[in-house]
Amino acid sequence: MDNRPIGFFDSGLGGLTCIPNLFSRLPEERVIYFGDTARTPYGSKAVSTIRHYADQIADFLASQDVKMMVIACNTITATCLEELQARFPQMPIVGIIGPAAEKIAENCDSTNNIGIIATKVTIASDDYNTMIKAKNPALNVYSKATPAFVPLIEEGIVDNDIMDLTIRHYLDDFVAENNLDTLVLGCTHYPIIRKEIMRLYPQLKIVNPSYEIIGRIEEILREKDMLAAGNDRENIFYASDLSENFVNMIQKILEIESSELILKFKNLDL
Repeated sequence: MDNRPIGFFDSGLGGLTCIPNLFSRLPEERVIYFGDTARTPYGSKAVSTIRHYADQIADFLASQDVKMMVIACNTITATCLEELQARFPQMPIVGIIGPAAEKIAENCDSTNNIGIIATKVTIASDDYNTMIKAKNPALNVYSKATPAFVPLIEEGIVDNDIMDLTIRHYLDDFVAENNLDTLVLGCTHYPIIRKEIMRLYPQLKIVNPSYEIIGRIEEILREKDMLAAGNDRENIFYASDLSENFVNMIQKILEIESSELILKFKNLDL
């Protein structure tokens, strides 16, 4: 048993989409979350910059005595996972891409046409394609960078005509030209617009890595006898810029009242 919190981090608020899935599957667990809202988005930044930011956040979470780190960001996973695992060899560190890639490889076959949408950095890494085909070489995988989604979501521009037009701008031709039947939301921000995507493309099966990663977390915690039990800790959410929109999105994504959370502000010195 280990009642210490799990540390989640993301470039902004997207990683919050993992938290309801964690609470649903492992209700005794508690989290410390860090969203780097002051410096989001990461998806178009230089890899060296992303690694610098990720090192800072990981150091902060380690100082909070978390029992595990979850990289709830595809961009950071694609660029920093192995480096962070080497820096903290005694702590389990989980990236979000692997569990989703394994799920796709297991559940799809050569009749499926699978689309990956993500940030520029994630798509450039080719991690999804590489990991999926390592498990199942017969699969048809297509990728597209969709960078405008993150800043729109961070601003709360979700359920409106602007987002619909942006989705269609990126996906109309991508879906039609590749005859897609499966779409992977390769950024943890994207589940926030999952309903909008499903409304516009009801024929698509959606794969949500923010859901798939929870199985990997549970597997590791059980294997290491680190599951929480009777945990009375409170969940703490940090941001490098604790804006009103960030607080509102926490409540929207987690579907809980702010009185149930502790919200703290944390600035990072560059």
